[in-house]
Amino acid sequence: MSEGTGIPVVSVVGKSDSGKTTLMEGLIRALTARGYCVATCKHHVHEVDIDQPGKDSWRHARAGSRVTMISSPTQFAVVRALERERTLEEIAGEAEAGGCDILLTEGFKRAGNVRIEVSRLGRSDEMISTPGELFALVTDNPDLWPDGVPVIALDDVEALAGLVERTFLQGDARDGD
Repeated sequence: MSEGTGIPVVSVVGKSDSGKTTLMEGLIRALTARGYCVATCKHHVHEVDIDQPGKDSWRHARAGSRVTMISSPTQFAVVRALERERTLEEIAGEAEAGGCDILLTEGFKRAGNVRIEVSRLGRSDEMISTPGELFALVTDNPDLWPDGVPVIALDDVEALAGLVERTFLQGDARDGD
């Protein structure tokens, strides 16, 4: 768990085009199929526009609205202007307040205490993290076996979901509530 939060925060890290998003999609599906409520956060180093340029909510924000909300029958989104970037603990607090069991993040290369690194041989033959920084390594590279770190095959998301569940979620499934 990340210090200061009530829910576990697990960060998926790796070099660009290593397969982080594909792994996140599989892990989200596997954990939700097991009954857990999953929150996610993707870190961007640049400002991103959530809404499409020219749409009403985009225009509201450009006109000076500090908080822009978008509501539909199936979705509700809040976009807030910030004075500083939020910490992982603050983001986890939002996820916990939303009733989630776990926060999975992508792209927080140095902020997370629990890191799963994705290292695809077609992209690189080295890791970006030290073994002491890793919870697990997901790779197709048979030469990467850091001491004391579970190594999981790129295509074995169920094994990774099982490791995450046993370590952080055992007994916390919502069982339909």
